[in-house]
Amino acid sequence: MTAANGEGVAGKPRKQSLTEMAYVSVREQILLGLLRPGAEFSELELAEQLAMSKTPVREALGRMVAEGLIEAFPRRGYRVTPVTVKDINDLFAIRAMTEGTAAAMAAVNLSAEELDHLDVLANAHYEPTEGMTIHSFVKANRDFHMAIAHGSDNPRLSAMVATHLDECARLFYLGARSRDVNPETNDDHRHIVNVLRCRDSEKARAAMVEHSEHTRQGVLKALISNDISDLHI
Repeated sequence: MTAANGEGVAGKPRKQSLTEMAYVSVREQILLGLLRPGAEFSELELAEQLAMSKTPVREALGRMVAEGLIEAFPRRGYRVTPVTVKDINDLFAIRAMTEGTAAAMAAVNLSAEELDHLDVLANAHYEPTEGMTIHSFVKANRDFHMAIAHGSDNPRLSAMVATHLDECARLFYLGARSRDVNPETNDDHRHIVNVLRCRDSEKARAAMVEHSEHTRQGVLKALISNDISDLHI
């Protein structure tokens, strides 16, 4: 019998299923750009690559189809969902609304210790040519934004921000691989923390909305000028 918290009998960690292993592996390939937008593949190809049967691979792919990361084509296989200008604009419009609201609420709720922790997260760096440092940078970016979302003291809003950040993750990886975003991201993040310390809700909202717009423009500019193969107009 498995406990609800993900632990097995006698408190032992639950063994990761083959479906979960396939999901994590393929999702990481998509996020890191090893499977690029528009790339086509089959269940059999992935099953052979992962050295497992087609059943867990099919289940993992079904999960990613539901998440919008890949598309399924009967009798043809799968394709990594292309990135479009409209996708980027739509995602960042929602991001500005949800995270702007979260920042406004967090401005009056975050403790001094939590603000100090945000300072640490705001100073993350990566090397554009090193995949693992990009991975760490994107994680630190997510941690930064989720810390502000949690600071809103609104669990439903935090859950919305988390879901949306996951949807945007591929864009963050694409942007970070295409250009060095260290300076603009760190400057924006430090500015956001400074505004949050002032306890001004509307200025915090404005700072987050401005940061979202900077990121949107950067992703579009980088993909159009440097990596047009990843972008579908």
